[in-house]
Amino acid sequence: MELIREQLRLYLVTDPDLCAAAGVLDTVHAAVQGGVTMVQLRDKLATTAARIEMGRALLQLLDGSGVPLIVNDDIDAAMAIGAHGVHVGQSDMRPHEVRARVGPTMIVGWSCETVAHAAAADPHVVDYVGLGPVFPTTTKPDHAEALGLHGLAAARTATTLPSVAIGGVQLANGADVLASGVDGLAVISAICGQPHPGRAARTLADLVMRTRTQSSSPRTTWRPT
Repeated sequence: MELIREQLRLYLVTDPDLCAAAGVLDTVHAAVQGGVTMVQLRDKLATTAARIEMGRALLQLLDGSGVPLIVNDDIDAAMAIGAHGVHVGQSDMRPHEVRARVGPTMIVGWSCETVAHAAAADPHVVDYVGLGPVFPTTTKPDHAEALGLHGLAAARTATTLPSVAIGGVQLANGADVLASGVDGLAVISAICGQPHPGRAARTLADLVMRTRTQSSSPRTTWRPT
């Protein structure tokens, strides 16, 4: 569990449109060089075959880096790729069904949009939770109601699982998000949408490390005002 917490520090979720200028592979390469600690392949419009092709290329790119590759939603693609894990949302296959398919060793992440979702996450099935959206975001137009910082803090305290905040997370609000006690930041446009993804990743990674250093136990010191 502690390893997962470290791997969640800076979690990049790919977006093929935002990565269009540099391409997904070059964006991920630069971002990992900059300090990204986990990568999720997310492409809602791609076929399973296309996801497998991209996923295998990403897995080769990440080889030796220690950065896990997670596949969004597509369990068949994740297993064919040999990815480190799969991430599912509230409208996807239920976590216990995912676990039954992928076995005991693959990482399983679950999106939690409410405090109740976070409280329901089974630590015997799920390895980490994604909490959000924290703020409104254009990268997922049909997202649930934003939690806000108070809601994020409440969701964080509802589970003992490693957690990452997602949804509208940017450099400007990253410190406030981390103060809620989450283990890391999941970002899309804050890296994929930047002209220099590697520099953006480094700045975010530095923020995460600085914030973690300043508070040795953030999960118990933050209180909503």
